[in-house]
Amino acid sequence: MHSFQFFRCIACVQIILNFLLIYNNAYNIFEEPRTALHRKYGTISDGERSNLLAATREMFYFGYRNYMKYAYPQDELDPIHCTGRGHDHQNPDNININDVLGDYSLTLIDVLDTLAIIGDAGEFRRAVQRVIEDVTFDKETTVQVFEATIRVLGGLISAHLLIEDPKQEFGNLKPEFYDGELLDMASDLATRLLPAFMLSPTGIPHPRVNLRTGVPSGGRTDTCTAGAGSLLVEFGILSKLLGDPTYQQAARRANRALWVRRHNTTGLMGSVLDVTTGKWTSELSGVGAGLDSYYEYMLKSYILFGEEEDYSMFNASYTRIKQYLRRGRSACNAGTGDHPLYMNVHMSDGGTYTTWIDSLQAAFAGLQVLAGDVEEAICTHALYWTIWQKFGFLPERYNWQKDKPDVLFYPLRPEFIEATYLLYQATHNPFYLHVGRQVLYSLSNLTRAKCGYATVHSVIDGTLEDRMESFFLSETCKYLYLLFDADNPVNVNSGQFLFTTEGHVIPLRSWLRETPPWDVGHFTPSPSPINNSSQDTVWMPECAAIDKSRQYGLPLKSHYLTQLYASMGVHL
Repeated sequence: MHSFQFFRCIACVQIILNFLLIYNNAYNIFEEPRTALHRKYGTISDGERSNLLAATREMFYFGYRNYMKYAYPQDELDPIHCTGRGHDHQNPDNININDVLGDYSLTLIDVLDTLAIIGDAGEFRRAVQRVIEDVTFDKETTVQVFEATIRVLGGLISAHLLIEDPKQEFGNLKPEFYDGELLDMASDLATRLLPAFMLSPTGIPHPRVNLRTGVPSGGRTDTCTAGAGSLLVEFGILSKLLGDPTYQQAARRANRALWVRRHNTTGLMGSVLDVTTGKWTSELSGVGAGLDSYYEYMLKSYILFGEEEDYSMFNASYTRIKQYLRRGRSACNAGTGDHPLYMNVHMSDGGTYTTWIDSLQAAFAGLQVLAGDVEEAICTHALYWTIWQKFGFLPERYNWQKDKPDVLFYPLRPEFIEATYLLYQATHNPFYLHVGRQVLYSLSNLTRAKCGYATVHSVIDGTLEDRMESFFLSETCKYLYLLFDADNPVNVNSGQFLFTTEGHVIPLRSWLRETPPWDVGHFTPSPSPINNSSQDTVWMPECAAIDKSRQYGLPLKSHYLTQLYASMGVHL
């Protein structure tokens, strides 16, 4: 497959859309009768879109400036009491805080590329200088390897790449003094994370390391599949930048160690296993928490590095996911039956494991877009859009059998708006701009606190918690901004950028796909663990046109959308 088939797939959909829109305006070939839903979602003016962009920009700056005023150099802002939050040294077992916060100015590092994307080159340069002068990883803190990688390591690498990128599509981002300091910091952090891999007998990394002393003695050895298998993008890029295979090899060995432990009958992965024994401790298989970014990074690693192994693993995984996890009518916009749903199942037989889905699963629609399965992505997204409307946000867990949340909070997560943005890029359908407008309204009017934006404690009563996680500025605001900013370089040149799982932008350049020197006669990878059984029918992406009744109407046909709304008690 060509390197950028995935992106050409999105591009060809856009060309078809534009042609048919012109043709429809001239000859009125629209097939589906106009309904109240068409009138509600069918258009959005340039003026309104401009206002939404301005409101998103104001939202970002309100959170960012208050973080810098009240919290920096601590990791996060508590937006209700206007204070900073860092590592909880008094309660080492408080992993909800300590897995993420390492006393290294997390929010500022996480938000660097967002400053570039919104066009604030001056503040980007000032922020880079602060990070270089103020931040050190020589800390007596124990952090989660996954979170440190995607938030901090990814933030440093993305900012460095944007500074050094010769195209300079976001303006002059390079501070006058800059001499690769962010890359040096990324190398330092990654080296401090390496003991998690080196001290594992299976190659699956320990979930946590102390930044000074390595893997904690007597620490927990259970890790989720996503946490152990979503490190290859950042570690792989770092190896390419440094000319050192150590980081890439460690992350790839971990991915292979997970892959060979998939179930020998279903081909499904579990969600939690022990790094020392390699045994599964949770056989839940799904596309949400615990597994989501593992699948995402199979595909994105292929796009970045061109390794056929990653592409084969993704296609095999996606085939099994659709075979065992998917319920509902066979096609998104044809036939009869319940709306399609990807469930949590037993990895051993595909039987129902839970009757809830979680908010992280909303990102799966975005992955389907990237893979070229846009039709299916439309249906996946529509389900979470309906849940959003029902509660005003996405509850952390929604029980589809009981039609109510199992876990009530919403920590300003970006996954749903990420999928919304990617679907808009693939279809240019104004429906997704209306979705973004509603998300912006909910965030601006229901989560805004004295000094920032607060976690929703309960989607039932709207109560808030005093925490603004770094991904709100790094991802949620970024994807909303890009949704409304048609002229942003990321959108104008959409085939030239890729987002990490933390939303950090990576310029796609040819050097990332060049064979590194350590792969030429110096380093031989282990045999590919791909099962090429002739009995497997492997899903492959296609660049098929979306049915024309939705190219200039609703992405999900109105009677299916009405059916979905009615099933959850959502009113037009």
